[in-house]
Amino acid sequence: MKEITNWLNENKLTEVECIMSDQTGIARGKIMPTAKFIAEKGIRLPESVLLQTATGDYPDDDVYYSLLDPADIDMVLKPDESAMYTVPWAHEPSAQIIHDCYDAMGNLIELAPRAILKRVLKLYADKGWKPIVAPEVEFYLTKRCTDPDLPLEPPVGRSGRQESGRQSFSIDAANEFDPIIEDIYDWCEDMGLDIDTLIHEEGSAQLEFNFRHGDALKLADQVFIFKRTVREAALKHKINATFMAKPISGEPGSAMHVHQSIVDMKTGENIFSNKDGSASALFHNYIGGLQKYIPEIMPMFAPNVNSYRRYLPGADGNTPVNIDWGVENRTVGLRVPHSSPVARRVENRLPGSDTNPYLALAGNLIAGYLGMTKDIKPRKPVQGRSPDEAEDELPFNLEAALEAMSESTDIREALGDQFVDGFIATRWAEYEGFKRVISSWERKFLLSTV
Repeated sequence: MKEITNWLNENKLTEVECIMSDQTGIARGKIMPTAKFIAEKGIRLPESVLLQTATGDYPDDDVYYSLLDPADIDMVLKPDESAMYTVPWAHEPSAQIIHDCYDAMGNLIELAPRAILKRVLKLYADKGWKPIVAPEVEFYLTKRCTDPDLPLEPPVGRSGRQESGRQSFSIDAANEFDPIIEDIYDWCEDMGLDIDTLIHEEGSAQLEFNFRHGDALKLADQVFIFKRTVREAALKHKINATFMAKPISGEPGSAMHVHQSIVDMKTGENIFSNKDGSASALFHNYIGGLQKYIPEIMPMFAPNVNSYRRYLPGADGNTPVNIDWGVENRTVGLRVPHSSPVARRVENRLPGSDTNPYLALAGNLIAGYLGMTKDIKPRKPVQGRSPDEAEDELPFNLEAALEAMSESTDIREALGDQFVDGFIATRWAEYEGFKRVISSWERKFLLSTV
């Protein structure tokens, strides 16, 4: 606590938001005065928080009590001194500090997404490898809308007009939202978030921020905080921001593409490249692992029922519906950008921006790790446009995705039964809630015709 205490005092921060990520990616925790936080050296929360869904529901009792102590005991949350940030939008000088979840014996609780990513990173460390990642996060800005039955609309920009039509990479379209963008950049700089490039994406008022490449745990923490930042910046300007995968019919979905490479911890060299600059066997194994295991971990990339609306073939040209790979090819799920040997990497274009960043990175890295350790060979790279002929390779609805993950023995061995069963249980609980809602489509087309 010494470094944390010094940082809080030096910055004259009077409140601390003690936060952790649940499996949906929601920040949960407690807010307390700084003096109380320093005195207590951590907080306690019910372990059941880790099984709470976005709707506030929980899995069925049989699953719930098979994963948790029947007494609904507390877990101990300990702050991580490497994950301390200010809260630049708060009225009081405040901090937000990410915590890890421990049981009474001092073990990380592996229902916690951050613990799962740490588990995967330890596998790499044991091999002398260090993953390097760079997420690209897309989202929509929208007008305020409190009626969930009404479709979302683009907000009014500086010109006093709403966007219409596709505006990919338009500078003027991005400048329409300069006041919000400036707040995002200023707040991210205040917090030390490593954001880099901003672009206007294809959808109306759809933006993308790219993060600089770096340590996987650090980048997962930053994306977790970044989502809070964007929502707060939008609220300040009386509009909304959403990271839903497909929030608007007829518009492109929002993705979180992940660039990934691996370096040798001793030499710092990229193990995806041979000394002569050619692609290494491990590089191809990594891609082979992604191709084999992505179908078995799709819920980690597409966790919600809405996530699968991005994967309708032909509905969104920017969303691949395959696990092909190719060099400088945006029609495949696994794109290899042109680069120097030292920067050789693969970009997974399948995850949605609605993913939990800890689980999205853990999913990519465990698939690649298994590919390298099991010597899995990839298919031949695709030249030209991917035909999307093998649509049955990927589960394109949440039910099929959860079944595939549940039945994967390799993923269970790598990530642990407790996490796999708990994560699947929260996804099923949310899906059961969704099925109880009658949609406007059903009322529109079935009410008077069937």
